[in-house]
This record gives sequence, structure tokens and C-alpha cells, in this order.
Amino acid sequence: MAKKKFYVVWQGVQPGIYSSWDECKAQVTGFEQARYKSFETKEEADAAFNDNPWKHIGKTGPKNRKIATSQEKYLTESIAVDAACSGNPGLMEYRGVFVADGVEIFHVGPLKDGTNNIGEFLAIVHALALLKHKNSKLPVYSDSVNAMKWVVRKKCNTKLEKTKHNQPIFELITRAEKWLSENTYENPVIKWETNNWGEIPADFGRK
Repeated sequence: MAKKKFYVVWQGVQPGIYSSWDECKAQVTGFEQARYKSFETKEEADAAFNDNPWKHIGKTGPKNRKIATSQEKYLTESIAVDAACSGNPGLMEYRGVFVADGVEIFHVGPLKDGTNNIGEFLAIVHALALLKHKNSKLPVYSDSVNAMKWVVRKKCNTKLEKTKHNQPIFELITRAEKWLSENTYENPVIKWETNNWGEIPADFGRK
């Protein structure tokens, strides 16, 4: 039986300590400049997580780490989200679908005077809230690095000016940020690798 290892993720979707490679891989697959390493004991992992990662990764780190490459197959038991916006700002909408069969599970919009990044952010949070309500740990795929970062920071970092037309969008943003600040979740949020896998299943097909 293989000896149990602990995986430290210093830089990934959700930094932390994970007790299996699958959990670690979900945090670093497709994440630009991910930093992570395995340790033999929980004590070593705890100490390393609170330390400078380069002390542990070192110059030979990239050779020794098991890299989660973008060539890996995506998980079909998952939810994919995407947004579309006609103009910037413009009519914005977003949705989520089950990757396994492409069935749409939520769709919001179109809403006036929005942006694509806002839609991507709201879509991820909508999926996370829905999955938590259903006690599901399914991963969520997004093709937006910006939106994924905003979710990690629990803040929609938009520069969009509020108008009388987009008030409903800003209400959704406030609700999403509040949910992130008041809830935890175990669902990995993973970057969808369009170059290797094609368009994300939730894509609106308007490119």
C-alpha cells in the first residue's frame, strides 16, 4: 500500500494542505505559475505551508514535482460556466451546464450594461452556491482567469460604472461577494484549457 503523502499548495485556486494528489491536482491544473509540493508528514506540510515556498521547491523543484499539465483530460462529472456580453459594457448573461451531458442547469440574463468578466465571476459563484445547497463537491470549470482570481479574493474587482440600467447586476455582485465572505466550499474551481479541449461546454457560441 502506497504511503500517504500531504500536498502543500502555496499558489493555486485555493492554497492549502491536501491529503491526496487528486485534491491537489484540482487546485493547480491549468493555474498559471502554480506552486506546490508533496511531503511525507502532516507536520512537515504544516511547517512548509507557513514558510517561503522557494525554500522547499528550490531550483530543482520543477523537475521533482509532479506537474499537472494542461494535456490532461477534463472531468466529465463537473459543472462548466461561461458568460457572454454584447458590447463592453453591453447585454450580459451567464449560465452553467453539466459537462457530462451538456444540460443547462442555470441561466441568468441578459442584463443591461454588464461586462464579460462580471458575468464569469457571477457564474462561478452561482455554481458554487448551487452545489453547496445540494451538498455536492463537483468541480467547477471556468475559462476566465480573472474571474477565478476574483472568486479567490472574494471581490469582484470591476471598474464598471454603476448606472440606472445595471443596478440589478450590482445587486447580484453584492450578493455574490456576501456569499463568498460567509461561506466555505470544497469544490475545486479549475481553469478550462480551451486550446486543448475546445470551447467550454457552457459557451454561448457567439464568437
